[in-house]
Amino acid sequence: MSKNGKQFPGINVVVFDLDGTLIDSKLDLALSMNATLHYLGRAPMDHDQIFSYVGNGVPVLIQRALGNSVSEGKIEKGIVHFLDYYRAHMLDNTVPYPGVREALDALAGRSLAVLTNKPVKFSQAILDGLKMNNYFRYVYGGNSFERKKPDPMGLNILLRDFGAAPREAMMVGDSDVDIHTARNAGAWACGVTYGLGSAKLPECSPDLLLDSLAELPGCIPK
Repeated sequence: MSKNGKQFPGINVVVFDLDGTLIDSKLDLALSMNATLHYLGRAPMDHDQIFSYVGNGVPVLIQRALGNSVSEGKIEKGIVHFLDYYRAHMLDNTVPYPGVREALDALAGRSLAVLTNKPVKFSQAILDGLKMNNYFRYVYGGNSFERKKPDPMGLNILLRDFGAAPREAMMVGDSDVDIHTARNAGAWACGVTYGLGSAKLPECSPDLLLDSLAELPGCIPK
């Protein structure tokens, strides 16, 4: 249930993070990372450790998993292998979180978009495979713009695309990256407690904190 019972009328634009917010992709990400580590001659890593590295895009994920002392060449080799492996396996275990479809159905008529740090083609392919693409007018990824979240560039462009003011929009995500993105753009920030980066959310004090996305429509009445 909502952690603060607040309501936010007048929100016409809702922008969602993808991994950890709309989709449970943890296992496919962890298996892809460990396949990459095996390819590079490294020992496998605990899944929870891998999950803690997710949220800032694939290059950062690979950098964090390999450590700061690794050469740029090895990081690039890891990125290429990870993307190749993940492309082939990204829908093996990935599913929408409970309550996601219900929330998106209830938000019909609003302006909805996805803003993720995952590459845009992967994001679109996953949403397509899960038959969720039709909910969103725009899907932007980590390579759609010059700068990734928490830089507000992507969210600012979505506000322009939708012709909306910042306080008419809410960014919904599972991590501090998403909360900071909303803050940096002047939009409302909603955190979900079930995702990959939710442990850091209380430190960010999002405007709204939800245990299930199904609660969101009731918190943003028209």
